[in-house]
Amino acid sequence: MIAARTVSTNIAVSRVFTVASSQSLCRSYLKIGSDTRESVGTPNRDRDGTDAVAVPFLSSYALPRMSGMSQNHTDRSSSEDIEWCYDAVHRVSRTFSLTISELNEPMARDICLGYLLCRVADTIEDAGHLPPAVQTELLQTYSRSLEPSSGTTVSSFHDAVEEWIPTTTNADWEVVENAGRIVDVFHTLDDHSTQTIRGPVRELVDGMAMFVDRYADAGGLRIKTLDELEEYCWYAAGTVGTLVTGLVSHEATDEQIAQMEENARSFALLLQLVNVAKDAATDMEEENNVYLPLELLHEQGLDHSDVSDTGNVDSLVPVIEQVTERAEGYLDDAQAWLEAMPETRGNTLSAWAIPFLLAVGTIRELRERPADVIEQGNVKISREEVHSVTQQFGGDNDPSIGELRAKIRQQPLHQY
Repeated sequence: MIAARTVSTNIAVSRVFTVASSQSLCRSYLKIGSDTRESVGTPNRDRDGTDAVAVPFLSSYALPRMSGMSQNHTDRSSSEDIEWCYDAVHRVSRTFSLTISELNEPMARDICLGYLLCRVADTIEDAGHLPPAVQTELLQTYSRSLEPSSGTTVSSFHDAVEEWIPTTTNADWEVVENAGRIVDVFHTLDDHSTQTIRGPVRELVDGMAMFVDRYADAGGLRIKTLDELEEYCWYAAGTVGTLVTGLVSHEATDEQIAQMEENARSFALLLQLVNVAKDAATDMEEENNVYLPLELLHEQGLDHSDVSDTGNVDSLVPVIEQVTERAEGYLDDAQAWLEAMPETRGNTLSAWAIPFLLAVGTIRELRERPADVIEQGNVKISREEVHSVTQQFGGDNDPSIGELRAKIRQQPLHQY
């Protein structure tokens, strides 16, 4: 469960690609989707919590299901591979596609590739049909394949994972199957980008492998304490803050770098703890993972096995509230991270401020109706509010993050 699952938004993002010698990327537009909720496990269901809807892609190229090994791709151009990567993000995560749509090159491509590299690992970690020992070994092999000096190639990873790819695949498993293609494009990035991205991604993958192995006998993650939850959240989402900080740091002032490095962890933990609170029931039902800490459940006379039982809603509400409060405690430092971030290398404030503000809105909803996490499966903010938030950054607007945060904390932004 990675940070891209930030906020349940019902957004679909369509992107216009201009394929030129520079593979330049045009700005995208937003289209608000319907409330249709697809069944679990279908290709149209995003594990980031967003509801996938039928959206026409504006690019003119066809996107067939490709073999994962792209070491010899004479039939494809590099521009086609890049386009495939952007489209893959859109298909697996409407939420993160929204973030990338706000970026310009080269940051858009850097973040796109960094996210897809993480998504490969996330899919393996969440795969209920894989024995824990297999999950651990696949994650470790994948991590080694990202390090050029390890002697392990991405072909080795593909050979190991191929037999476990479901016969009826979906967008997530297409990303796993095309790991070689993603790594090929990753290697086309400049040295600064590849070096900055590789470390955080490998830390995420290694952390996931460690947690899967830790709870191998349980058949799924069973977080015991708040401290352990934050440890997991760091591995699952810390990549975001660390990776972005690293990518923009070489064009930032010493003061900006210091403030970003000090607060990157808070930005990541905010987003992931919101995920844990809002998706507590569905994480157990869909992934057999329970992230609500056992120490908090025990305070209410509950165990991990009680999380998805609607009959326990009154006892589970205080646990949801405590995790929400923990997330809320990171808002100030996460805002400081945003306000220190320079808009260089194609980076934009809106790309990271939008998920931050949507997290604020989700915290508000969790505070007002925590029982919906158990009774309805998750907590969402409205499409109207999402649209209102994104509109704040249109044109030459330069909104105050603090003012928007204060307004959203009180009531949905579109109601002002």
